[in-house]
Amino acid sequence: MKCKKCGREQETRYLKSRKYICKYCGSYMRIPARERISLCTDKDSFREWFEDVKTGNPIQTKGYEDKIKNAIEKTGLSEAVIVVKATVFGKDVCIGVCDAEFLMASMGYAVGERITLAIERATKEKIPVFMFCCSGGARMQEGIISLMQMEKTAAAIAKHSDAGQFYCSVLTDPTMGGVTASFAMLGDVIMAEPGALVGFAGQRVIKQTIGKDLPEGFQTAEFQEMHGMIDGIVERKRLKQMMLFLIMTNGNNNGYANFREITKNDLFNLSKAQLKKMTSVKKTPWERVQHVRSTKHPAISEYVNKIFDIFVELKGDRYFGNDEAAVGGIALIDGQPVTVIMVDRGKNIKDYVKKNWGMPSPEGYRKSLRLMKQADKFNRPIITFINTMGAYPGMEAEERGQGEAIARNLLEMSNLEVPVLAIIAGEAGSGGALAVAVGNEVWMLENATYSILTPEGYASILWKDSSRAEEAAGMMHITANDLERMGIIDRIIPEFGGATPENVDDIAGYLKMKILDFLKTFDGKSRKQIREERYQRFRSM
Repeated sequence: MKCKKCGREQETRYLKSRKYICKYCGSYMRIPARERISLCTDKDSFREWFEDVKTGNPIQTKGYEDKIKNAIEKTGLSEAVIVVKATVFGKDVCIGVCDAEFLMASMGYAVGERITLAIERATKEKIPVFMFCCSGGARMQEGIISLMQMEKTAAAIAKHSDAGQFYCSVLTDPTMGGVTASFAMLGDVIMAEPGALVGFAGQRVIKQTIGKDLPEGFQTAEFQEMHGMIDGIVERKRLKQMMLFLIMTNGNNNGYANFREITKNDLFNLSKAQLKKMTSVKKTPWERVQHVRSTKHPAISEYVNKIFDIFVELKGDRYFGNDEAAVGGIALIDGQPVTVIMVDRGKNIKDYVKKNWGMPSPEGYRKSLRLMKQADKFNRPIITFINTMGAYPGMEAEERGQGEAIARNLLEMSNLEVPVLAIIAGEAGSGGALAVAVGNEVWMLENATYSILTPEGYASILWKDSSRAEEAAGMMHITANDLERMGIIDRIIPEFGGATPENVDDIAGYLKMKILDFLKTFDGKSRKQIREERYQRFRSM
């Protein structure tokens, strides 16, 4: 691309912060719409759609035609958005790109109509949509007509979603106003470029309204990620690869065992009698509680990193925040897409503080549910890993509806029509654990515990003496053997001497083999059958 200031041609890889910078004169270079499309698609693969859709002057705003004419001459575009069909690593996609050089990519009739037509056509052709959003908001010169484009584009996205198709929005700098409040924030996955300005009201309006200075970094992509509004921040150099991953994992997946290669290892095909000899020495219930609480106990992420080919985290509940105690995203296991949810305290004191000792807040449960419903839409199996004393009992959690969040998860998970596997990998306490453990099968690691609440809490309530926690643990029937005998869990996962950093590979290898077997069990079953089997599992308790 050519620098407008010094006129020198250069490649578009010179990036500083969120802006492209001329490597010769240092001036800011805004990347044109067609150039952006070329960066994330296969060479010469895109063809434009609906170029003939152009704007008018619906409320006869004086000077508007001149502004449009100047924008056309300046950018070489006929409107502020280009919509195309292209390929990404050979996969068909629909892509829309807003160009801020055209009237700040404000949304008028032509913008809304092109986006709506493109989404409708993508729905008919059964291809995913990626929308690169950039806008100052609604186009004032078109008045209420501009406002109506918000609902029109949202309705088209709803039809695309009802057809089981994938929609991803990529927020670039800036994405504001009516675009933020419509198609920009309705993606199955919402990504943003580093440092992009993203918000509804402009900062000048906000400052005038509240009469206060705004904090540094307010309304940036990083701010939105922290507050749970986007799934993640992706640099341009990684964008094409991320698009391919999302296309592969968010299609209408057929079956649950589309493996490239099945894990085989003689160590993990032993008889029950042989496995029993390899398990740890007998521990009391209280010793098991202490074992899973130890700082030497592996974090769930250590298992996940070894079981799955790749894991991509998706963040935020889209309402309030991103709870680090509940981590979720999309993974591949021998090529089969799955959704993975981890409720865990981490692996060191720094992690414990960051993750609130593994005690989720309402936004953690709402994020988990958002990702599980996304998995249901795209027919992806769900695997949850659980290590938590329970839901966070703080005042702010109550203010944000902790009880409702847990109850909603129980209801919605009951209705999921994809296989759900819940794995208790440490301590599992109360409804805070159950909220992500409504599985077709529930497994426990050998030394894990699953209880109505912590032994300390049990002793405090029954005997008004939390110091009797060890005695309580012995009475509560919280071990894997207890719960298997009672029919609460379906399988015990051996720990080969007790879960430690030294045998994570063995435990993860055994888990992977059994997860693959689990997925094969459900391959070929109907969605309604899967849901009914889960219902009957809990109905019998």
